[in-house]
Amino acid sequence: MTPLLRLATAQLPISGDARVNGRNVQAAMREAATQRARVIHFPEGMLSGYAKNPIQDWAEVNWDAVREELEAIMALAAELKLWVVLGSAHPLTPPHWPHNSVYVISDRGQIVTRYDKRVCSHTEVTRFYTPGHAPTVFDVDGWRFGVVICIEINFPALFMEYDSLGVDAVLLSTYPVDSIFLVKARAHAAIHTIWISVSSVTETDHLFRSGLIDPRGEIVAEVPGVQGVVVHALDRRAPELDIALTKARPWRASVQTDPRCDTAGLDDPRSTERTGR
Repeated sequence: MTPLLRLATAQLPISGDARVNGRNVQAAMREAATQRARVIHFPEGMLSGYAKNPIQDWAEVNWDAVREELEAIMALAAELKLWVVLGSAHPLTPPHWPHNSVYVISDRGQIVTRYDKRVCSHTEVTRFYTPGHAPTVFDVDGWRFGVVICIEINFPALFMEYDSLGVDAVLLSTYPVDSIFLVKARAHAAIHTIWISVSSVTETDHLFRSGLIDPRGEIVAEVPGVQGVVVHALDRRAPELDIALTKARPWRASVQTDPRCDTAGLDDPRSTERTGR
């Protein structure tokens, strides 16, 4: 276990051309590696293109190009010794629509797992995507990560589930539609005392900038321009995080089983009588 891990968050434009997207991904990976990042995190739909913008129909997607670009990214991950968390549609067997997914590629260039978006929007589930059904966690150097995608920010149960699975950070890949999205992410980070990386796209920069939120809910890093990468260290020893990580988080985890908090059987009329003074 390492007390510090350098995480890169990317904000890039998304086209309907996997070749263009793949080149942008690889350039961002190289930039992250020069800044000694251990993990790089990309937006929703980054490689394949996101439905419904810019993809209007899956017939538009060159799936051979998506696979070839994915393989090139995997090879570069091994070369750079860099973990890659990459948004892309994942095709299923026809006639099933693809999953809206995030690939987790190890520093050996292998896909070690994949997260499939579980809560899809009405448009997604009726026209474009097949929902997934399970959480995804993976470990890098003693740090545990969970993954969620976009609209899932609105479902606290998913973040509670990852809390129960012991994650240190959640990687949130998104193509947002409003600015309140970032406020929700900050709230989840503070409530669960975790880091949250928010990787969004250049096209939504007017709403907020991609970056990293710490376990206090504070924004501690932002991509420096409308397109680029920011690298920031997750540091368990940071003095400003002492209360959140060593006091608040363990105390919150203990409340449900602390007998001092279980007063259901309290025999005191001053407690049971709710209309008295």
